[in-house]
Amino acid sequence: MNRIGIFYGSTTGTTEDVARRIAAKLGVAGADIHDASSLTESMIEGYDVLLLGSSTWGDGELQDDWYDAIKVVKKADLSHKFIGLFGCGDCESYSDTFCDAIGVLYEELKETGCTFCGAVDTSGYGFGSSIAVVNGKFAGLPLDESNEDGKTDARIDNWVELIRKEIG
Repeated sequence: MNRIGIFYGSTTGTTEDVARRIAAKLGVAGADIHDASSLTESMIEGYDVLLLGSSTWGDGELQDDWYDAIKVVKKADLSHKFIGLFGCGDCESYSDTFCDAIGVLYEELKETGCTFCGAVDTSGYGFGSSIAVVNGKFAGLPLDESNEDGKTDARIDNWVELIRKEIG
């Protein structure tokens, strides 16, 4: 069985809440949910699957805790690891950078040898553009707790099932 670690960057608590909801659905223990600001290379080594979450800020930027954390992730040997991405954004006020943090994480990690999992179809999402869309799908799970919070539980459920299938 694959050991899953969830790492999140959260300024207002929304992405942390989503991380904990995902963990509950996957049966991931609280000890395996980590704030990105405390991420170390040895923590990464202990997991087969890394679920990385970030809110999107400003003009499509990562949440602050990820600026150093992504460097730590990139230094680790990811060649035998699955990585799933999730993020929070605002599809109305920031329609042109919706959940771009997912895309930033993807771009930073795509050359590391990891195996990405959990790409999500863009249908059912209202947004203008997003660098999180790769090959016609979101590179991870985008959520909008400001405007579409009524869709979050179903989206998490669907994503968790997809993750389970893809990681075997």
